Amino acid sequence: MKTIGLLGGMSWESTATYYQKINQGIKRECGGLTSAQIVLNSVNFAEIEAMQHQGDWGGTAKILSEAALSVERGGADFILICTNTMHKVFDEIAHAVSIPLVHIVDATAEVLQLQGIKRIGLLGTRFTMEQAFYKGRLANHFGIETLVPTPSEQTVIHDVIYQELCCGIISETSKARYLEVITALKEQGAEAIILGCTEIALLVDQTDTDVPLYDTAALHCERAVRLALIDSV
Repeated sequence: MKTIGLLGGMSWESTATYYQKINQGIKRECGGLTSAQIVLNSVNFAEIEAMQHQGDWGGTAKILSEAALSVERGGADFILICTNTMHKVFDEIAHAVSIPLVHIVDATAEVLQLQGIKRIGLLGTRFTMEQAFYKGRLANHFGIETLVPTPSEQTVIHDVIYQELCCGIISETSKARYLEVITALKEQGAEAIILGCTEIALLVDQTDTDVPLYDTAALHCERAVRLALIDSV
């Protein structure tokens, strides 16, 4: 079994989901008492969050590159960044290490392609919804068109992530607002919705809506399980 490297803590709530889902996947495939071999560096999200909102992406890249190097030195064979937003500095982190980084967009988009989905709605932090690093990869690498919420809806989505979900707060009022946005995106032509922040699945899941939802954290974890077992299954 290969050793999975995780860059976590952004937030720790979703990193706990990564740890759980990866181990559940390994147990499902291998049975018995088998668990995943994982090296985790969990960074201080307060530092990362402050830099995000100051626009200091170079500073975040430095912190995460150093964390990735520590994970590589710990014996990891490949690395996952346990957050969507910080894939903005994916290339910088990838250049800092000599082992592969597994991109969360790729893990998600390959499933969308297999299911014939060409137009998706994207929920995530404002950075993910507004900027090109996520939507551009979907379009340029996979030919998938992205629809995003209105600016006022983006504010709601963003604020709920940072003020509630990253703090472990689950609000029925916020869930209802998210579901309204999901419905609006469907009405605009979205065939499915990408939960493009790893905390969003803590708030809404497929039982809440008929619109197909794609949980990026879950798909990222499934890719990690397959990669970990590719030489041993």
